[in-house]
Amino acid sequence: MPNYVRTYLPGGSFFFTVVTHQRKSVFVNDATIDLLRNVVRDVRQQLPFTVDAWVVLPNHIHAVWTLPEGDTDFSKRWGLIEATYTKRIVASRLVDAGVPVWQQRFWEHCIRDDKDFAAHIDYVYINPVKHGLASRVADWPWSSFHRDVQRGLYPANWGSDVAVDESHQYGEPNDP
Repeated sequence: MPNYVRTYLPGGSFFFTVVTHQRKSVFVNDATIDLLRNVVRDVRQQLPFTVDAWVVLPNHIHAVWTLPEGDTDFSKRWGLIEATYTKRIVASRLVDAGVPVWQQRFWEHCIRDDKDFAAHIDYVYINPVKHGLASRVADWPWSSFHRDVQRGLYPANWGSDVAVDESHQYGEPNDP
């Protein structure tokens, strides 16, 4: 079994891919997405971090986070998100008890510079189009893209003419 080595950069920005167990479609409706949104909000109250970009697809999540200055513990945050989500989704009877919700590990990439940061945020936002879930980025409801359009960071029609740069490795080696 390979040795997984994570990069911990205090106050760093990171790109994540988090996948559901056996790529089962878990995030399929407003109830499952709202539950995730509430869990993330609760974890952020305990252990703050900035959500720079986020997209939820049926069987995986892509996110870019920035941790507070001096903080390196994204693993604890993901652990709390996964454990709390699992507990709450089972309690809500949206999945059966004892059925795993998450793949064992998540993939992270330490953002190197502004260009890398922008490329990964673009990738997060274009992902639903890449997977054929939406014809336009703006059509996918479960994305922080809409927040960034309101902030004036992206035009509403962004992604209509963007080609995904497959030469740049994003996500897992075999991106979901």
